Amino acid sequence: MAPYRRPLALALLVVGGVLLAGVLAACLGGGSDGGLVVLSRVRGHLVAMGWGALVALIAAALTGLRQPMARFATAVPLALLGVPVLLIGTLGALLSDEPKRTQDLAAPGSEGRRLVVERSYAMIDPVWDVYVHEGDGLLERRWAVGSFNGDAPDNSLDEAVWTGPDTIRMTAGDGTVHTVAVTPGGRPDRFVSVG
Repeated sequence: MAPYRRPLALALLVVGGVLLAGVLAACLGGGSDGGLVVLSRVRGHLVAMGWGALVALIAAALTGLRQPMARFATAVPLALLGVPVLLIGTLGALLSDEPKRTQDLAAPGSEGRRLVVERSYAMIDPVWDVYVHEGDGLLERRWAVGSFNGDAPDNSLDEAVWTGPDTIRMTAGDGTVHTVAVTPGGRPDRFVSVG
């Protein structure tokens, strides 16, 4: 075995492991209720990270194992399990819509707290998701405040504003006003679902 193969296989194994750990961390901690914003952003790249991890792990098996049968017994099952799962994930990612940030308002008199509105599409209907972001940098967290499914104009989100440092007012298309209080830690007191 060439002297460079072991270190290369180890490096590929580490890369694959780090990518898999990132995927797991994003799946487990990247939600909208108190999850880290950085992990929710990583969730948008799960499929690419999965493909990278699969390629790195297969390459590590092919370069690091000495016996041809061991290479075959490791690389083939990885490919047979990983490729179909990632193809389905790729198809799902291609058919889904990436949310677009349409609004980002700082809370009055509250440092590090923001109201964020993202718009995406559920098939053909627009959906507005409203979040509170608390903190800065890598420790910034987000909580879901509301979701407005615009399948009918009455269900759309017309306005989302701060009425104080800890109060949010959301107005639906039919004029219904929803007021949500936010705790000192950033958690809303309720979740509003319209449509």
